[in-house]
Amino acid sequence: MLDDLFVASDKGDGIEGDEVGARPSIPFDYLSVADELHSGRIKVSAAEYREAGADLATEFAALLDHAKLALAGEEPKPEEKLPPIDPEAIAVELGLNQPKQVADFGRMRRSFAFANHPDRVAPHLRQRAMIRMQVANMLIDEAKRRALAGARR
Repeated sequence: MLDDLFVASDKGDGIEGDEVGARPSIPFDYLSVADELHSGRIKVSAAEYREAGADLATEFAALLDHAKLALAGEEPKPEEKLPPIDPEAIAVELGLNQPKQVADFGRMRRSFAFANHPDRVAPHLRQRAMIRMQVANMLIDEAKRRALAGARR
């Protein structure tokens, strides 16, 4: 039936099968569709309407299930070992147990941020990475203050 709505244009550029100039032979706008529906010539039974809705509901449910599975891939897996957030473990990871020069603290902060910054980790680890960065910055600042105080004596 839709094929009957379209006819080839009389204006062509001479190329066979060119449908660039095709126009609908019946005006297809909102008002004409509304007139057709209200005229009673088009009949849609309630059963057909429900069947069409059931198909859409099934498709929507399938899309929703697919989205849930896709989002589930971002959640932490039970066997995944999460990086520690306790200050002692982060201090060991930073290497703060050895004496450092003041210039080493900037390099230490950058290398830790490169590996642990929230923008560089998986979405499900961002909150933990933010805490790790805060703790590491606090520990580095504290160690830097101690190193500066020791150098002044």
